[in-house]
Amino acid sequence: MTAMEGSRYLTQLVGAPVHFKCENLQRTGSFKVRGAYVRIAALSEEERARGVVAASAGNHAQGVALAAALLGVRSTVFMPAGAPLPKVAATREYGARVRTAGQVVDETLAAAREYADATGAVFIHPFDHPAVVAGQGTIGLEILEQCPEVRTVVVGIGGGGLAAGVALAVKSVRPEVKVVGVQAAGAAAYPPSLAAGRPVALESVSTMADGMKVGRPGDVPFRIIAELVDEVRTVSEDALSSALLLCLERAKLVVEPAGASPVAALLSDPEAFEGPVVAVLSGGNVDPLVLQRTLQHGMAAAGRYLSLRVRLPDRPGVLAALLGELSSADANVLAVNHVRTDPRLGVSEAEVELHLETQGPRHCAAVAAGLREAGYRILD
Repeated sequence: MTAMEGSRYLTQLVGAPVHFKCENLQRTGSFKVRGAYVRIAALSEEERARGVVAASAGNHAQGVALAAALLGVRSTVFMPAGAPLPKVAATREYGARVRTAGQVVDETLAAAREYADATGAVFIHPFDHPAVVAGQGTIGLEILEQCPEVRTVVVGIGGGGLAAGVALAVKSVRPEVKVVGVQAAGAAAYPPSLAAGRPVALESVSTMADGMKVGRPGDVPFRIIAELVDEVRTVSEDALSSALLLCLERAKLVVEPAGASPVAALLSDPEAFEGPVVAVLSGGNVDPLVLQRTLQHGMAAAGRYLSLRVRLPDRPGVLAALLGELSSADANVLAVNHVRTDPRLGVSEAEVELHLETQGPRHCAAVAAGLREAGYRILD
């Protein structure tokens, strides 16, 4: 059973208790091990002897590797050529034989299915199987045990296995509890699919949330989500990065963008959720470079960065005076670009492009206002 932690910040924002279900603290760093374990445990002795095979760029790979090792089953995991090295290493350490195939996950899936056909290994789908959905449903049962007063469960949706399992478990015991699914706007296959009454494939997907880069809902989870999930919301990339930043700063939890999607939904429309609310943080496996870029994006979205262009007289000491003004305003200078050769400038003029770290939107406005009051010309 994974931990459940309260969030004081979101509780104040929503006006009701908000709790995090911390699947990012799983041994493999995500919820995927639950479904993989139930699926492999249900195999016959003859199927176990043939071994299992999966395809994944990260979380499912690690979940299958660990579940198979715990059950004494041989596992092979296909990963795309560009898979993050830490995830490849972790998958090997959990006991899987890792093979590289393809540049994108679709190509990797095809290679894994070919391997299954050639060797007889059982293919373990990441979300489109009843046993996988049942395994993810254990999260819903734990939520009801850990927070019996819950009124709303918010959970991210990629292919749909997690949301389907949670909804099935929660609604079977407490049908009055609302289950809200969340998708990244750039990979939101469920809203058009639900409108059409069948799974519809997107032409393309684009999101920082790797765990949500699924272009078509799974047939098995789609049927459950269509029946039991009360609402599916979409969130922007800015909201995802702001949510990841909030989890890190306020809750001291490392969460990947897909795992932060329920928090993004709460931040985007806090009055829409009846409390107590449980937000499922589905995973924390994020590449350090991706984490760095996402945090920077989140700080920008939260108004923590300010970029300015200032026109100055081109004479000694003027730039130093400008930087002194910024220091007095408690703005941290990240970068300065001093331009003297732009044809728009006069003979005795220079332009300075400044990138600043601030304390938030109000501080940004105060810094800009202070420069104007000091006589500096800020360009649009």
